[in-house]
Amino acid sequence: MKYRTILLFGAPGAGKGTQGKILGTIPNFFHCACGDVFRSLSAANPLGRVFIEYSSRGQLVPDEPTIELWQQFIESCESSGRFHPETDTLVLDGIPRNVHQAEMLKGTLDVRAIFYLHCTQFDGMVERLQRRALKENRLDDANLEVIRDRLKVYDKETKPLLNYYGRKLVRRIDSTQTPVVVLRDLLTHVSKACK
Repeated sequence: MKYRTILLFGAPGAGKGTQGKILGTIPNFFHCACGDVFRSLSAANPLGRVFIEYSSRGQLVPDEPTIELWQQFIESCESSGRFHPETDTLVLDGIPRNVHQAEMLKGTLDVRAIFYLHCTQFDGMVERLQRRALKENRLDDANLEVIRDRLKVYDKETKPLLNYYGRKLVRRIDSTQTPVVVLRDLLTHVSKACK
């Protein structure tokens, strides 16, 4: 069975996590942020060490351990009753990160829509990331050089997913609006995508 899925898409700092957390509180929506799954690993865990090694340099974790960890997490959520694939829409944030990951998940995800949180204000994204770094103790968001590298990686590896999934699925949302207005725009499209 494929998981009914919507993807939250956008550059680091565009607001995917904020919107995903809100959607995840609505009945029959299950939010999964891949970065949070990685950050929950301890340094004693081999996958945790891989995450720390790559994220501290602003690089993406290789595809195979990323997909392996994600699948373990989703299966655990299913077996514990937190995620009900028959009735829940999966809200993904941070996965897939590139076309190869999308190919690896093709048999698992039934992608209904992609919500592209578009932000053209570089300074605004940097400010959000640095504020988040302090608030959530996320070292990967504190260093300006690491942020620049993450944005370059996003442009090179992640943005091509928009073409991979096709324009029919993409809903472009201006993420420079206030979070409540972004949410309103998201909800306008979500109900249509999850029929």
